[in-house]
Amino acid sequence: MKYKILILILFCGCNTLLAQVKHEREFRIKKKEFPSAAHDLLKDKVVAAKKLKYYKEVDSLKISYEAKFRKDKLWYSIEFNEEGDLEDIEISIKAIDVPNETYEEIQNYLSTNFISFKIKKIQQQYTAKDSIDATFKNAFQNLMLPSVNYELVVDAKKERGYEQFEILFNAEGTFLKIRKSLPPNYDHVLY
Repeated sequence: MKYKILILILFCGCNTLLAQVKHEREFRIKKKEFPSAAHDLLKDKVVAAKKLKYYKEVDSLKISYEAKFRKDKLWYSIEFNEEGDLEDIEISIKAIDVPNETYEEIQNYLSTNFISFKIKKIQQQYTAKDSIDATFKNAFQNLMLPSVNYELVVDAKKERGYEQFEILFNAEGTFLKIRKSLPPNYDHVLY
């Protein structure tokens, strides 16, 4: 009887830990596999984009599509849901592009919650809460608005080894969400 209870406790504990892991894989796809509504929106709103590539993201919760490109010396990522509806627009930025007060709040959160950490990537995120036109206009003008979020990819150490996390902060640097992420898929590499 003791062993059954112990096994049940271990099973429940493992499921809780796995539920917070981001099982996401990103695959490059052809233009014809991209949702037509999303492609039409890109054709209307995105002008003078360079190196436009299409991706399908499959994670444990949903399937989404991303268009990644370079425009006006900035790297953009536009995410759509399965139906082709706009979810958000992200711009890859550097730490110096984040307002000082916001960056200090982010640093305080990271140093409080991790033994050590290294920020691998920062993206300024414009969510599609406003109209589609306003979201595109704000993102392409790179405006610093109170509705902007910052998504960080961080290698961080808690108790044991280093793990990778995606952490979302609002415009003031207040913590919103964290997800443990898996390393990129390197199945295509042969050794």
